[in-house]
Amino acid sequence: MGAEPLSDATGSDATGSDSTGTPTSTPQAGRFPLLTPAGLSADQRAVYDSIAGPPRGNGPFTVAYDDGALAGPFNALLFAPAIGNAVQVLGAVLRFGGTLDGRLRELVICAVSAELDSAYEWYAHSRVAATVGIDEDELEHLRNGSMPPTLDAAERAALDFTGALLCGTTISENHHAAVFLHFGHAGVAELSLLVGYYRMLAGLLAAGNVPAPGTVPESDDTPRPETSTFDTTINKGRNP
Repeated sequence: MGAEPLSDATGSDATGSDSTGTPTSTPQAGRFPLLTPAGLSADQRAVYDSIAGPPRGNGPFTVAYDDGALAGPFNALLFAPAIGNAVQVLGAVLRFGGTLDGRLRELVICAVSAELDSAYEWYAHSRVAATVGIDEDELEHLRNGSMPPTLDAAERAALDFTGALLCGTTISENHHAAVFLHFGHAGVAELSLLVGYYRMLAGLLAAGNVPAPGTVPESDDTPRPETSTFDTTINKGRNP
């Protein structure tokens, strides 16, 4: 899943696919109409430029399609540009300006994406994960809602904490203490915000039925699991 940096600010190459071979020439909108640069207001264009440019725009996944329309949650953010700008700024800080190790950050994001069945976020961050040392077996465990056996104690504590945030309304003293031991107050705050941010994006993507590049939106009758696999595997017994 690893990828070399892309050659332009759209996340695609000149052949109509991103660096992993995912088509970018046939965008799928979901419920939010795709907005191309020519039709944007000044406020929307400012948000667009911040998203499509580096460092986000030249990563290992599609941020913009060949016609310039933004992919994933980014197109939806343009419909509320003031809020959308604040959201994209937070996302950029969490990804590129945070203190958490890149591998840990992507383990958490992939766990959130898998638990919330967020196709675009899994598509995007499984590719980022491959660039920060997360291997295929670890990704497969995360996708199946289980704890990879290769994780160190700090990573396990972070994923247990993530599971508790996703699957409950409280955090036990034990879960908090484990994360605090490894990351301190600053790490507890950043980890909580990281989980909350990607949970928010997953909700936006779900509201718009926004697909991953190279796929089509799900139909309304697509079966959904009735229980949380993450809750019953990674986070079983979350309040020890």
